[in-house]
Amino acid sequence: MPALRTTDLIGRDAELEQLTAQLGIRTSGGDRDGEPTARAMLLAGDAGVGKTRVLTALCDAALGAGWQVVVGHCLDLADSSLPYLPFSEVLGRVVADHPDVAARVLEQHPTLARLQPGRRILSSETTSGDQALDRGNVYDAFGDLLSAVAEQAPLLLVVEDAHWADESTRDMLSFLFSRPVPGVSLVVSYRVDDLHRRHPLRRQVAEWMRLRGVDRLQLEPLTDDAVRRLVRALHPTTMSEAEYVSIVDRAEGNPFFVEELVGAAWSGQVPGELADVLLVHLDRLDETTRQVVRIVSVAGRQVSHALLAAVSHLGAAELEAALRTAVDAHVLVASRGGTYAFRHALLGEAVYDDLLPGERMRLHADFVAALAEGRAVGTAAELAQHARRADDRPVAIRASIEAGEEALAVGGPSEAATHFLDALELLDTTRTPVADIDSHALARRCADALVASGRVPKAVKVLRARLATLPADAPRTDRGQLLTALASALMLTDTTESPTETAAEAVELLRDAPPKLLARALLVQARSLSGWHADEARSIALQALELAERHDLTSLAVELHATIAGLDPSAGTSPAAGWRAAADRARRAGLIEPELRALYLLGRLHQDDGDLDAAIEVYGEVLARSEVGGMTWSPYAAEARLLLAVALTHQGRLDEAWELLDVTGQNPPMVFEWLFFAQQMLITIGIRGDTHSRALERLRDYWGTDGLTAIVSGSAELMRATAAGDAAGARKVYDDVVASVVPLWHEWFQARLRLSTLVVGAFAAAAPRQSSDERAAAAAGVDRMMADGARVIDFYAPYDGSHGPEYRMWVARRTAEHLRWRWLAQVEPPRADELVDAWRAAEETAVAYGSVPELAQVRVRLAGVLRATGDAAAVARKVADLAREAAHAIGARPMLAELTAQGSAPSPPSAGDEVVLTPRESEVLALVAEGRTNGEIGKQLFISTKTVSVHVSNVLAKLDAASRTEAVAVARRRGLL
Repeated sequence: MPALRTTDLIGRDAELEQLTAQLGIRTSGGDRDGEPTARAMLLAGDAGVGKTRVLTALCDAALGAGWQVVVGHCLDLADSSLPYLPFSEVLGRVVADHPDVAARVLEQHPTLARLQPGRRILSSETTSGDQALDRGNVYDAFGDLLSAVAEQAPLLLVVEDAHWADESTRDMLSFLFSRPVPGVSLVVSYRVDDLHRRHPLRRQVAEWMRLRGVDRLQLEPLTDDAVRRLVRALHPTTMSEAEYVSIVDRAEGNPFFVEELVGAAWSGQVPGELADVLLVHLDRLDETTRQVVRIVSVAGRQVSHALLAAVSHLGAAELEAALRTAVDAHVLVASRGGTYAFRHALLGEAVYDDLLPGERMRLHADFVAALAEGRAVGTAAELAQHARRADDRPVAIRASIEAGEEALAVGGPSEAATHFLDALELLDTTRTPVADIDSHALARRCADALVASGRVPKAVKVLRARLATLPADAPRTDRGQLLTALASALMLTDTTESPTETAAEAVELLRDAPPKLLARALLVQARSLSGWHADEARSIALQALELAERHDLTSLAVELHATIAGLDPSAGTSPAAGWRAAADRARRAGLIEPELRALYLLGRLHQDDGDLDAAIEVYGEVLARSEVGGMTWSPYAAEARLLLAVALTHQGRLDEAWELLDVTGQNPPMVFEWLFFAQQMLITIGIRGDTHSRALERLRDYWGTDGLTAIVSGSAELMRATAAGDAAGARKVYDDVVASVVPLWHEWFQARLRLSTLVVGAFAAAAPRQSSDERAAAAAGVDRMMADGARVIDFYAPYDGSHGPEYRMWVARRTAEHLRWRWLAQVEPPRADELVDAWRAAEETAVAYGSVPELAQVRVRLAGVLRATGDAAAVARKVADLAREAAHAIGARPMLAELTAQGSAPSPPSAGDEVVLTPRESEVLALVAEGRTNGEIGKQLFISTKTVSVHVSNVLAKLDAASRTEAVAVARRRGLL
């Protein structure tokens, strides 16, 4: 796939501003020319870092400021380069653009004509004698030419790629640097990574920098944020964070690398065109140096000098000379820690990919020998990598297991899981058994690491695969332990498989097993039953606890106490006290997973009870403890992060919630990345009304694997459909969410009450624009939604613990939305007082729960109901003002638009609320009243469109208006227009 390109200048605003300011093309923050602080600039940077793009933007800025621009390029012609090549190009451009000026100068300096592009063709003429170019004459002639051109307007002379410049060109540049031409600014670019120690330009750059008026700008790699913006420009569709991280990590801030990697469509290998460009760096190296570079590519990202010496089989002096050459050629870099690495990681990948298969295996085997024999110090992970690629499976398996255990010991479950997975794969494919390796125990260990790192579906897959390999006569303990681990994992993910049945089977298989195995199986069975069969779960948990305490199984006893705390708080204490005690007990025992589970369930309890402040505090504790234990992405920690964001959203702290869910630069499990993104889109699209339709479409790909992602992103789609008055679209979204969630959860999941209520609200929003026939047809859809909501209410009626304030809020909202639809559709319309009472009840329950967005939405609808039913205007206005204040605070544009559509305006200000507009704001407001756009206002007032936008926003805020139209109306009412 060809590389992608963008003409946008991304991440280089500061560098462009510095160039234009120093050369006097424009001042910082203004459009007029400023006083230059430099008459010449050197623009340095690695290949592909963006020098040409910055120079293009600089030329555009100069032309926009009324300057003239001429550009000359040096070319890589090896030893056949033409003298003065870039200046021939410049001369040709001047002849074309300024023929009169060129003719006058050529008449004064005839020798200059020899540099014209058309004259520099292959001929039998020699350049000896009087036909030879005299350098002094050429320098003076070219200076006169530039001076003549600059008489008309300032001139920007750009010479690109000076690292390829011939001697004559370098001398000409030295002349121009040392003898500035009035009205002419010079910019010269070159590649830093091409300037090895013996490169002729290296000395001249040092000399130029000592000259007065000459400055240098080094283009550094793009920041990670800039790389992300570049990737989004090249690939506008939504990407996973893992894809972003891969490109950011591999490209190392080089825009050319970014473009090539994006164009390669995540193949994992270095794109061919990019590899060819990178491998050119090796062409100028001698064979010994190239061999050392190949060894470094096999070593990985970095390698110690001692390990290189052990593997290379070179003498100390020969190795040091080769390393010196590679460093001077900007292929390798040396660190103070005594290690070497490639200057660009992609160069290392390209070198490694260029090796022959046998060559790779031989070099990896050399590393295995050096590490295993102790000739160099290395880690188990390094040994495992080299042994695996050298196809030394016994060593690779043992080293991978050791590396996994080391990773777990330092809080790296994700890395541990990777090592364990490698070991399992090697075990399954090796032709000779490896002694003393229990593959079933390894599979369970791998699953534990996968769960701790949040990759639960992968853990399920590993355990199922291991179960499938068990022979029919396998020991009951092997099958029982694998089933216990599988049931435990199934409870942490959305699946059609029953963890309860799996746990029960495990218990039966382990009835006669050692107490530790049986107690673990009983614990898992109790947890699998706790949701719907609390009494049975409590009985099994107590049986397991008695077994654990009798056999001094301390860790299991701690976990069982945490489970029992949620089933039957002892001594009449509250559930909250039980969870807190369980968390403290687990912390004292040093068991991080049971502690996180207890804290998570404590936070859920507070949230279900409507105590959002307490829930936020506990969820924060979960996140802090998970970081200490290296379990940031474990299921309880990751879900606590989501629920913390949900609680913050309810409190109206939308920006905090959005930032909490931002996983930029992290490597989250896919399920949590898309779940977090769904909640962000609920904020951005659902509440604030922005449009990211492609994002919601991409999220649909994950509805079938995670029910909560379907519910959250589906809610955003429903809110968007309601704002657009698209009742049919809302009903379709509801059906799609239900079809995705029911197989994973159960038919009457609680969120279905909220979803069906939102659909009824969408029908109500569409009713005023529908014909009587359309309203009658909509009745069937509304009735179905009401019936679905009623089924949910009936389903949860026996479970008092599920009737929290949020549940009661949606029960009341359901009734209110239905009556509102009947009123607006005139289908068995309710009495006015009945409608108002229903919305007052919805307001009361929203206040009780404390959800800022939901309360604001209820008050928007209540204000419309009060106005529509002819209630006192002052009462309706007061409710609308409360709704408007909250909507403004959270940036809920759909709510503000709904208020405007109702004809609602803010309450008249009191004497102390007089609005004072600045003179500029008054001018802008007057033009807004005439219907002018921001662009038209900017042109009339000679200010930028962005500045106009700021003034308009200030006016809207001061007038407490939701739109330009409302602002004009308010201003006229207050005598401001």
